[in-house]
Amino acid sequence: MYSRVFVRGCTAALTAALTLAGGQAYAASPGSGDQLLAARVVTYDAGASAEFKAAVDRGAAIWNESVDSVELRPAAAGQRANIRILADNGWPRALTTSLGNGTVYIGRQAVNEGYDTVRISAHELGHILGLPDRKPGPCTSLMSGSSAGVACTNPYPDAAEKAEVEGNFDAALARPASAARTTVIVD
Repeated sequence: MYSRVFVRGCTAALTAALTLAGGQAYAASPGSGDQLLAARVVTYDAGASAEFKAAVDRGAAIWNESVDSVELRPAAAGQRANIRILADNGWPRALTTSLGNGTVYIGRQAVNEGYDTVRISAHELGHILGLPDRKPGPCTSLMSGSSAGVACTNPYPDAAEKAEVEGNFDAALARPASAARTTVIVD
């Protein structure tokens, strides 16, 4: 009896924490083997990403294929997005306000120099998901960014990058919300 009440209380507390963190949760039937928690949903608005919209959508899909603790979804009409994605003539960069929130600039300068638009998109979204640059680095590391050279078109995070994003979002559920911080990452 005590264990059943304890489990219900823990499930309720975890559901409340996930909801406060902007995520979704659902209860599974006991013994069903279903996951108790769904991924935290982070929305993005690529409406101002101009010619890069398809690359942005593909970059988000790559992250969705790669990690379980967070899901990137296009924002619904009229919904305020966690991530704004803009095209400009500068170098690609991310302005992170907090984990899962910020602005991404898909800069035409890197594209004009020959860098792959899907790799740029996935890389910049990686910053919003809490990853730093890892330069210099090999093409197998998404966060090596431009240091891998223009021939590198790999848009996939490596195992360590995937694990770090999983840890970032798992840890975000375990700690109280803190004051927003702003980090600018220029690649």
